[in-house]
Amino acid sequence: MKKKIKKVVLAYSGGLDTSVILKWLQDTYDCEVVTFTADIGQGEEVSPARRKAKMAGVKQIFIDDLREEFVRDFVFPMFRANTVYEGEYLLGTSIARPLIAKRLVEIARETGADAISHGATGKGNDQVRFELGAYALMPEVKVIAPWREWDLLSREKLLAYAEKHGIPVEYKKKKGAAPYSMDANLLHISYEGGVLEDPAFEPEESMWRMTVSPQKAPNRPQTVELEYRRGDIVAINGKKLSPARVLATLNRLGGRHGIGRLDIVENRYVGMKSRGCYETPGGTIMLKAHRAIESITLDREVVALKDDLMPRYARMIYNGYWFSPERTLLQKLIDESQEPVNGKVRVKLYKGSAQVVGRESKRNTLFDTRVASFEDDRGAYNQADAEGFIRLNALRLRIGAQRQRR
Repeated sequence: MKKKIKKVVLAYSGGLDTSVILKWLQDTYDCEVVTFTADIGQGEEVSPARRKAKMAGVKQIFIDDLREEFVRDFVFPMFRANTVYEGEYLLGTSIARPLIAKRLVEIARETGADAISHGATGKGNDQVRFELGAYALMPEVKVIAPWREWDLLSREKLLAYAEKHGIPVEYKKKKGAAPYSMDANLLHISYEGGVLEDPAFEPEESMWRMTVSPQKAPNRPQTVELEYRRGDIVAINGKKLSPARVLATLNRLGGRHGIGRLDIVENRYVGMKSRGCYETPGGTIMLKAHRAIESITLDREVVALKDDLMPRYARMIYNGYWFSPERTLLQKLIDESQEPVNGKVRVKLYKGSAQVVGRESKRNTLFDTRVASFEDDRGAYNQADAEGFIRLNALRLRIGAQRQRR
């Protein structure tokens, strides 16, 4: 027997899935539904969601512009760690989920709701991310995941349900179009499902939306200068910008030069492998540039420690543990390391590549030209010291070789 639900907050886009979920919640749980639509830079108009929610009888409708919070409090902290999942994926979908979960819980408290609901399927990672985030922030909350309860397990069944209940949807399969499942925000666009479920299938050029083909990118390179303060970009080409404006600008520049396309098979937290294609132009530039500014401002062992911890940090985000105590603790260490990460980086953009061509930090550089120079350093470095250093480090190798001889 289902627990009586009085009010539920639904993460609502106004698309086919969530429009059906809205009606299904009203009928199945006989409860009031509050809708929440987040603008995190997905590039689509979110205001129609208000009209559709009103048509469905929703009285409390939340449409929030979260773009600045998304980049400032989630994307930037992640990039301070140079985060990459399984060597390639820049976690564009993963990092958006804790913010949505956070706002769902806040609205549930504001409206007195006793449940939240989402449209993630029972096969994917997003159900885990939404729910782990919600439980971490509101342990007593009830989560309703329709895809784990109903029998509407295909597009056809969803469309039939919508038609039966008079739900207006704008779901049309364009003739000749590949049926991709897409997720977009200010950091990236992802493409999954349909023909991409065959890992051998090469994506059609028409699929990509944020980037031009590298072959069709401008024949002249473009150099962009990024200014860093405590590990975050604060200006581009000398112009001060907010976090969201920084990422939007880099997306535009990177997209123009065909930067940031990715085609991978990744390991989902629920256990299966999944093929996904991604466009992350701004993030690709950010990762290159951030490692460059760290290369002259961070101690060698600090860089090594961050590199050791990064894969674990990436798994925390990918698997939905943003609000966990271990991620919070690790973030403090990462943020502390960024105090000296100040300066400027120049990146050359050209036909799908982002190449660092210069980095400087007047106040925090650890690069000592006198010591590193191939010219006469006037005693700054005694090359004779290297002999003892090498012999000490070779001691275990020499002992091991002598034992093998015996």
